Amino acid sequence: MINVRVYGILMREDRRVLVSDEFIRGSYITKFPGGGLEFGEGTRDCLEREFMEEMGLRVKIGRHLYTTDFYQRSAFNPDHQILSIYYEAVALEDITAPIRVKPFDFDERQMEVYHATGETETFRLIDWHEFSPDCVTLPIDKIVAGLVKDLLT
Repeated sequence: MINVRVYGILMREDRRVLVSDEFIRGSYITKFPGGGLEFGEGTRDCLEREFMEEMGLRVKIGRHLYTTDFYQRSAFNPDHQILSIYYEAVALEDITAPIRVKPFDFDERQMEVYHATGETETFRLIDWHEFSPDCVTLPIDKIVAGLVKDLLT
């Protein structure tokens, strides 16, 4: 089965890149915001929905940056192949979701979500000078982080 994932690279005017720190299925993962494509949904619509669901943030989806061009097995389901699509994203309003300074700095509300679902997430901005493929966990995200760093440097 192919699992289509759509992610946004949101860089603020102060040259900080938004990442999502998540505890999911027993693992700590830092990734770009986004998620799974739902049936009947376009990739840009998916990404707009994911930002709204995860952060309450309206975004404009910009240019396409990358689509996976190699086989990547899912880290969570060995019977699934991952196809990831990445776009630039621009916030259309101020970010009101809590933004953390330290990785995996989950607050009380996020811990309540964890106790209810076994998963939780928070968001963090990484300064452009510190941003690199080492800042993210997933293999495809590492490739995209390198591409973005090369593209925008």
